[in-house]
Amino acid sequence: MKTLKRVTLASISVAWAVTVGAQTPAPAPPAGAVPSDYQQVLTSLGRMGDFKDGVLKVNIPRSDLKVSVDGIATPTPFGFGGWVAMEKGTGGMDVLMGDLVLAEDEVSPVMSALLANGLEVTALHNHFFKETPRIFYMHVHGHGTAGTLAAGLKPALALIGAGGASQPASGAAAGRALEGPLDTARLAAIIGTPGESSGSVYKITIGRPDLKVQEMGAPINARMGLNTWAAFYGSDADAVVAGDVEMVEREVQPVLKALRANGIDVVAMHQHMLGTSPTIMFLHYWGRGAAQKLATGVKAAVDQLGK
Repeated sequence: MKTLKRVTLASISVAWAVTVGAQTPAPAPPAGAVPSDYQQVLTSLGRMGDFKDGVLKVNIPRSDLKVSVDGIATPTPFGFGGWVAMEKGTGGMDVLMGDLVLAEDEVSPVMSALLANGLEVTALHNHFFKETPRIFYMHVHGHGTAGTLAAGLKPALALIGAGGASQPASGAAAGRALEGPLDTARLAAIIGTPGESSGSVYKITIGRPDLKVQEMGAPINARMGLNTWAAFYGSDADAVVAGDVEMVEREVQPVLKALRANGIDVVAMHQHMLGTSPTIMFLHYWGRGAAQKLATGVKAAVDQLGK
């Protein structure tokens, strides 16, 4: 099999409110029109996805996982929806980034399969404390044609959920559901950004338009993983929140202080991409309590960004 050309993210440049790089990617097709090579990617991988803002996003949800976090049975959209995204760069090359959700014993086989087929692994980390089974998140990266990238991904994706490691928990280990009314409009008003409902989960995603990140002429935007998000599950009186805050280095300490001052746990802090300048850090958090109080804590952290 033809391997991909190994290119690290050292070619990314980031500037405040200034687009970096003179090259421009190929024009994007009209909204909703999936390019033929991207349609072939979906067919090859046997996955669902969508095309928007020039980005193909392929869904890799772990609906086979029945995860309990601190005794709470959490739905797949709460934070167990893996994905990969592709975007057109210059020179006929596509840029790929993604985040794979893995059970503990899937980590090493999936990593080996990615590396053996020309893709890069740029981060490996947790999103939660006290989860059953243990869950890890692996960030992937690559350059190549859409077809070559799909071929490199396919052996790794075939290993996800195939080993029986993610059998549903039973009894008390499965955790209990949170039920009741959740005023999502109020959560959106507190945070200042509307969200979307997926089943019983309400997710708010916030981009960073002040950061202009490019790789091979392709803008690395919210759909490519450069975003802050918050997922809420439960009721107004008893809810949980999980999410990710994207930061530059000077924002890290203010965000940490804001979350802890509002009783929200910080569960991981790391990079998702290599070679960026300035360094971009990602922080994962989790909290439980009244939904509007949790939203106020998230808002306090979001207010530290872009200062």
